[in-house]
Amino acid sequence: MSRVLLLAGDFTEDYETMVPFQTLQVLGFEVDAVCPGKKAGDFIKTAIHDFEGDQTYTEKPGHLFALNKSFDEVDFDDYDGLFITGGRSPEYIRMDNKVITLVKCFMRSGKPVAAICHAAQVLTAADVLRGRTLTAYPALGADVKLAGGNFVEAAPDQSVVDGNLITAPAWPGNTAILRDFAKALGCKL
Repeated sequence: MSRVLLLAGDFTEDYETMVPFQTLQVLGFEVDAVCPGKKAGDFIKTAIHDFEGDQTYTEKPGHLFALNKSFDEVDFDDYDGLFITGGRSPEYIRMDNKVITLVKCFMRSGKPVAAICHAAQVLTAADVLRGRTLTAYPALGADVKLAGGNFVEAAPDQSVVDGNLITAPAWPGNTAILRDFAKALGCKL
């Protein structure tokens, strides 16, 4: 059984956390959901982001999401892939040194890395985007370019694959990013 590390934090986007967590489990993956500074059994708060015709998304309170692994126990060698959730949490978890180290290890190893929406903030902080092609929430296009990446404005329900890096612009792309991530992990769909 393959094992996936799901990296999230408080005010992660609800659909970009719960849908990947459950879908990967349904496909037979063992998924460890973690947050810097928190332990197994702790909760993180989620936020629901919706596209209602404004210049940006709206944000509403989401659910409490239970973590099933302590962040301090995470070891890169135990995992076959990394899924970084979006929402507000990447803004904060990218300041954790262990998060940055883990992301660099995954990217350099060639193991699959999925990053949805604002998760690109973690990738830019880890300085792993030079020469890579990816998508993210459109407002992060400039950040990706400044970090040396090639930003592609993909349709909301699409994903972009560049080697071991699989990205999607927001939760409408859950199906595409999860399909491509599962394939990269060797799942025959």
